Amino acid sequence: MIEEIVALGFPHIELSHGMSVAKVPGIRKAFQRGIFSCAGVHNFFPSPVEVMIDAPDAYEFTSHRPFERQRALDLTFRTLELAAELKAQYLVLHMGSVPLNPRKWSQRLTAMVAEGRQTQPEYVKAKLEFVRKREKIGPLYFQRALDAIAAIAARAATLGVRLAIESRSHFEDMPTEREMARLQDHFADNPWVGYWHDFGHVQLKHNLGLLDHYEWLERIAPHLMGGHVHDVEWPARDHRVPFSGTLDYAAILPFFPAGCPLTWEMSPSRDADDIRDALAVWQARFPARS
Repeated sequence: MIEEIVALGFPHIELSHGMSVAKVPGIRKAFQRGIFSCAGVHNFFPSPVEVMIDAPDAYEFTSHRPFERQRALDLTFRTLELAAELKAQYLVLHMGSVPLNPRKWSQRLTAMVAEGRQTQPEYVKAKLEFVRKREKIGPLYFQRALDAIAAIAARAATLGVRLAIESRSHFEDMPTEREMARLQDHFADNPWVGYWHDFGHVQLKHNLGLLDHYEWLERIAPHLMGGHVHDVEWPARDHRVPFSGTLDYAAILPFFPAGCPLTWEMSPSRDADDIRDALAVWQARFPARS
């Protein structure tokens, strides 16, 4: 697996969720042999042994169940130790969600946009109702996220791994962009906490009219650590190969600090030749970002 990724042109790899514990020894050997360098790690790595599918949100820091919140912390501490062992720069974190069913909210809006109804009064009414509901119930879950980050950051500081709080794809997730700005301001004096921009996740919310992608980047730029690069087919198919969708990378990249990690994160169904071709285009257009 590692050799295939390196052969595609990516010697710096982010080790992500969904990896079984059985793969860890082989990954360790590849790292020790110098086949790749570990740019970062995405929580939880490896996947919890009791979870049979790729489920990075199997345990949430925002859960109403104390056991689940503690399990999420324990798995994160284990992931941090592996990240430090592999000399990773950062650990990407999902912070959880609020108890709103996406089928009723985000997916309903997405279906309306796909039908071209985003300018109709019915859509505007549904979106505003969603935003009001999300804002009303958010504070309890936001505080749980803050508490979790404080605990994780203390451990991260001893291990030398920065925490990258990721933008999420659904407005039901924690944090929203308003919450992310508050979260980053809260930890502004903590050098171990920063913002991780997922290009596709933010574009999905842009496409629903829940934010403006470029205005958001301008607001959050002081906290940017890096990002997940992929593309979006209108309106809501993300993790596509770069340059196959609607994203304007030339407009997005100037917001990112020079030298920050930009990790390509695509669906495993993407074709290897398409990835190679896209990487060649990227390197030609953005040599300073390669």
